[in-house]
Amino acid sequence: MTSPDAAAKADFWFDPTCPFAWVTSRWMDEVEKVRDVRTSWHVMSLAVLNEGRDLPEDYQERMEAAWRPVRVIIAAQELHGAEYIKKLYDAMGTRIHIGADKDFTAVIREALEEVGLPADLAQYADSDAFDTQLRASHQEATSRVGDDVGTPVVAFNGTAFFGPVLTRIPRGEEAGRMFDGAVMLAENPAFFEIKRSRTERPQFD
Repeated sequence: MTSPDAAAKADFWFDPTCPFAWVTSRWMDEVEKVRDVRTSWHVMSLAVLNEGRDLPEDYQERMEAAWRPVRVIIAAQELHGAEYIKKLYDAMGTRIHIGADKDFTAVIREALEEVGLPADLAQYADSDAFDTQLRASHQEATSRVGDDVGTPVVAFNGTAFFGPVLTRIPRGEEAGRMFDGAVMLAENPAFFEIKRSRTERPQFD
């Protein structure tokens, strides 16, 4: 099913460790089944976003660990092509969010094997070799929406917002209707924000 008013182009920036980005990314997968839209996938980084901030010790440790998966994805993009961004995101995210696997060394190794990439790409998890490219991709997202955001950042026909932040994955036509509404809001240059307090954690089923 398609809608004549649907956006033809979406851009999606994610950190592979973020559960909210994961839910929203699964929503976009559903949208592509019922609307005439193509999504381009890009990385951003919660570790970069939180640099220099006074964070609780446990959260700081999470941010240090968060460098590893996103660095491997950007290395794969640079060395093997942008088509591996979404493939690796799907493979890593399934393990991190569905499988609740926080052993990122194992997650990276298994994801590379699943998508058919060389195992030695795992070395970039702890390397800053492609941090310039990672920061540039991150900056592309934040330059559109500002620094006071998280992940994901989604752009519809070039107009970007932080979010939508979802805790459940809309399916089928429900996903399409939500997309229609998001595009309608994005088309209005006077629209900036909708927000309410979150009362539940992400659910991935």
